[in-house]
Parts: sequence; C-alpha cells; structure tokens
Amino acid sequence: MLVEVTAVLASVIAAAALVAGVVALVATRRPALALGVFLDLLLAAGLLRLIGDPGWSAILTTAAIVALRRLIGAGLRAGGRAWSLPSIAGPRQENSAL
Repeated sequence: MLVEVTAVLASVIAAAALVAGVVALVATRRPALALGVFLDLLLAAGLLRLIGDPGWSAILTTAAIVALRRLIGAGLRAGGRAWSLPSIAGPRQENSAL
C-alpha cells in the first residue's frame, strides 16, 4: 500500500516540478532559478520514491539528481562570475561629438 501511494505522490510531484520550473522561468526570466526549482522538486519526488521502495534503482536515481543539481549549480555560479568580470580593455567610451 505504501509503495503505491508514494509512487503516485512522486509522479504528481515530478509533474509539478515541470510546471513549477516553467512558471518560475516565465515569471522571473532567470533560467538558473527555474532550474533550481525544477531540480529541487525532482529531488523531493526521488526521496518519496525512496520511502516506498528503497531499492537500488531509486537510490541511484536520487543520487543522480543530487549530483546533477550540485554540478549544474556549480556551473551556473562559475558562469555568473565569468559574466560579471570586468573587461580587460576597460569600459567602452562612445564618441558623443559627431
């Protein structure tokens, strides 16, 4: 009984993760934030699957989601720093007197 209930709830949360990720992207126009929302809810679904069926498949799936979340988060933070570094040539000055 517990396995069926947690499997259904995990599927509902996985679907909600997709919807919440799209809504977050549309509302904020920040892909990093939307991806974080999506992956966090997928992690919640994976943890629910572990409650119902703590087999190796569920454990590996949840571990893969955690690893993916960490790698993507680190990549986005590194990419954000690269975009915010000052230019080597300095600020661009435009000629206002034509």
